[in-house]
Amino acid sequence: MKSLIFATKNQGKIKEIKEILKDLPIQVQSLEEAGIDIEIEEDGMTFEANAIKKAKTIMEITGNLVLADDSGLEVDYLDKKPGVYSARFGGPSATDEEKNQKILNLLQGVAEEKRTARFVCVIAAAFPRGEVITTRGTIEGIIAEKPSGENGFGYDPIFYVPAYQCTTAEMVPEQKNAISHRGKALQEMKQQLEQRI
Repeated sequence: MKSLIFATKNQGKIKEIKEILKDLPIQVQSLEEAGIDIEIEEDGMTFEANAIKKAKTIMEITGNLVLADDSGLEVDYLDKKPGVYSARFGGPSATDEEKNQKILNLLQGVAEEKRTARFVCVIAAAFPRGEVITTRGTIEGIIAEKPSGENGFGYDPIFYVPAYQCTTAEMVPEQKNAISHRGKALQEMKQQLEQRI
């Protein structure tokens, strides 16, 4: 069976990815499972640039098929911040709770109709033969007044999806994977991989 490395140390992401790709004839490994301990600086100005850099870097080290994602939260009232800086918003050692609180503080007193936001995910695949492809997924929502829900990770507790009347942290994994930014980007990537492996 072929193996695929997903360039992340985030166990929440790995769990989602393994679930979505489980019926492909491919073994998905995290960086840790592949024995790789490397920090790749995400210095790109776009989600695409960061995802491609991570995928190509690990592919060049391993000679393996590598997927990498860059994802984040865009809040319209904050000029689409934190965007590509979502993981580092609030400082390099800020917890998810601290990052969520920072967003809530910045939106204090802001009316619901101005709290529009979206999650964006770009996934890049770097193939050993040199080909690089990307897919993109988004989900629209609003920033809640306070965190709610125990599922998910990152900004999920404050990302409210009006169509489902709950935050993404209140969704069961199957529901979230079906509609989330990462779920959409991964489903499209899955189709691309099926044509190539």
